[in-house]
Amino acid sequence: MPPKLILPLILPACLSLAMTATMAAAAIRDDQLKPASVTLAAAGQAALSGGKAQDAIDSFEAALAVDPRNVAAFRGIASAYEQLGLPGKAVKYYREALALNPSDIAALEGQGRALVARGATARAQINLARIKALCKADCSAATRLEGVIAKGTQQASAAPAKAATPRP
Repeated sequence: MPPKLILPLILPACLSLAMTATMAAAAIRDDQLKPASVTLAAAGQAALSGGKAQDAIDSFEAALAVDPRNVAAFRGIASAYEQLGLPGKAVKYYREALALNPSDIAALEGQGRALVARGATARAQINLARIKALCKADCSAATRLEGVIAKGTQQASAAPAKAATPRP
């Protein structure tokens, strides 16, 4: 097929892909979300602060039902799962938040914490590098995550290796 005939076929697909990538990379502000979603996310945050992780998850999920672009709701669910001691689920929800806003430092830090809890310190180091690249000046999120990684590495090296016991 001659290049002149291919261009009209490819150009719309390329423009669509570029627009999708731009939208995913753009942070969505609270004033761009449906107000009910913001209110429900705030209720979730209050429940989370009060130590009521399951109530928080319910509120955050309701916020996402109203507006699935609510990054704070995804982060909130992830934090609640961290509070419940379920870092695997936390990683999943932080990943959802980062899909909407790849530059979300709080989500990168939280996912890093959850990765360390799962023993994936190398992956947490990647998050740390991303945080440092995003923070141009002093960054407390990077400092906190460095501490979590150091503690996780220290605990992993201090834990005795479990010897395999033969089965009878």
